[in-house]
Amino acid sequence: MLNNNAYIINNHENGVKKFEKKRNITCIICPQGCNLEVWYNENNEVKEIKGYSCKRGLEYGWNESTNPVRMLTTTIQIDGGKLPVVPVKSNKPLPKDLLFECMNVIRKVQLKAPVRAGEVVIKNILNTGVDIVTTRDM
Repeated sequence: MLNNNAYIINNHENGVKKFEKKRNITCIICPQGCNLEVWYNENNEVKEIKGYSCKRGLEYGWNESTNPVRMLTTTIQIDGGKLPVVPVKSNKPLPKDLLFECMNVIRKVQLKAPVRAGEVVIKNILNTGVDIVTTRDM
């Protein structure tokens, strides 16, 4: 998703100019797809969120702006399986800024068949409390 950032100069009562940052985010919680405006202060802290139609949209905008997380889905090489790789996923969302580091860990793993769907193949990846689990038998 492309970040749509804008910097706005606001004049205050005392005549001092300060910069605020606005980020546009499309809410993905429901099919309505509200266009959220997240406003940050000069310290890059969330100041205000506009454009949401429900409480879940407000929560999504806040979380996406302060601590974005993503589910991780990928594959791991497997010896002796029907296919050369087995699909895996995180059992909980991971911090977005750790996804590439997690992929570097996962890339080094090689499994041996058989494995069962739901089997934990990497426990507590990068000390996040999140496990990487298989999503099919092989």
